[in-house]
Amino acid sequence: MASAQKGADQPAQLTTTDIQSAIAHPGTIQINVQGAFIVDDEPKTPNGFLHDCEDYKHDHNDIRLPNHTAVVSHVAVDIGGSLAKLVYFSREPGESPDLGGRLNFLKFETDKIEACIEFLRQLKLEHQAQNGSKPTSRDLCVMATGGGAFKYYDKIKEALGVKVQAEDEMECLIIGLDFFITEIPSEVFTYSETDPMHFVEARADIYPYLLVNIGSGVSMIKVSGPREYQRVGGTSLGGGTLWGLLSLLTGARNFDEMLKMSDQGDNTAVDMLVGDIYGTGRDYDKIGLKSTTIASSFGKVYKMKRQAERDAEDHGGLANGDDGYSRAASPELDGVDGPHKVSVDGISFKPEDVSRSLLYAVSNNIGQIAYLHAEKHNLEHIYFGGSFIGGHRQTMNTLSYAIRFWSKGQKKAYFLRHEGYLGAVGAFLKRQPPNWGRRNSLDGLYPLNRASSRGQ
Repeated sequence: MASAQKGADQPAQLTTTDIQSAIAHPGTIQINVQGAFIVDDEPKTPNGFLHDCEDYKHDHNDIRLPNHTAVVSHVAVDIGGSLAKLVYFSREPGESPDLGGRLNFLKFETDKIEACIEFLRQLKLEHQAQNGSKPTSRDLCVMATGGGAFKYYDKIKEALGVKVQAEDEMECLIIGLDFFITEIPSEVFTYSETDPMHFVEARADIYPYLLVNIGSGVSMIKVSGPREYQRVGGTSLGGGTLWGLLSLLTGARNFDEMLKMSDQGDNTAVDMLVGDIYGTGRDYDKIGLKSTTIASSFGKVYKMKRQAERDAEDHGGLANGDDGYSRAASPELDGVDGPHKVSVDGISFKPEDVSRSLLYAVSNNIGQIAYLHAEKHNLEHIYFGGSFIGGHRQTMNTLSYAIRFWSKGQKKAYFLRHEGYLGAVGAFLKRQPPNWGRRNSLDGLYPLNRASSRGQ
């Protein structure tokens, strides 16, 4: 392929020979995305592995590549502070290579990185069984991104005995998102309670936009063109915040359990609403606040605590461990076992209610900050990615509402069915000739143009 650069700072001047060479010799491997579509059937995994277990989850919504028949000699993993996301290609079962294959999506808790490495080892054995064990250019390569790509680089390389290529995290996020936006049908959608998944048609004119990537923390990235981006802000209050606080406050063992728990909760049991201040059913119309708007996250906790202290003074105090006040004041607590309750100075709260309240608090904060950055940089489209979202309806509804509310309906929040795998897919694509996923495109012949994000 023609060189991407003539010098450190000069873009290559394309000639007819360069273009013809790029078309005729795009690289040893090409992924054919023609006819790609998302499937909802049972995920496929290597022999000897279940599609779900305690160590990892194999997400549904694999991407079928019916027209790709060539060997794919790499896998990709995005290792964050909380989760490690893995993407790999597998052939469809059957003797005919014309059946094509699919992209598979798995996630591991980063604390269980050994399980992720063991899964990679199994993929290596499968690859050798299909393509031979002698060293060739088809040997498996691990494309790694995220902070863990550097933290666990030596560990992965020594355990697997394969080439490990660490890639820049932000760059991979953008490449992955661009691919999903432009190439995969029924991937991008908007969310509302009346229309939960309204798919957006793929379009070529996608720039500029704001990517809000919500992982352990949150990064907000302005994208102006192919691989042209700048981190314009972020917040430390992200998925790791929610996970950490709920692990302290509830009995949930993992992030999925926490999200399911929040589905069953009622945040009004702990949050103070506008209606609690102005009177039930009274809106504050002058500044556009409904009575159901959250005025203070966890605002009722302190109020109930003070009331319990007054009652204790008036009636001689509560016996140690006696939660009679909380049950009398909150009948909804009946039937909740003691060990599963969240107690504050003798007052008990349902973990489901606490989960939903904290989910709203984190999501509303992210949504408002995202809007402010989009407004500052005049960006109409706001894409939300990262494992924090996880297809969770309450999270998407809160983020969508925040963007609509603050922009007065002028901006929209966009979500993806593979929102947690942007970085992993971006790393997977980087193993290919530049921009292989873009049909009729030679963008990869131009040098990377990336604005510095340091000091933002």
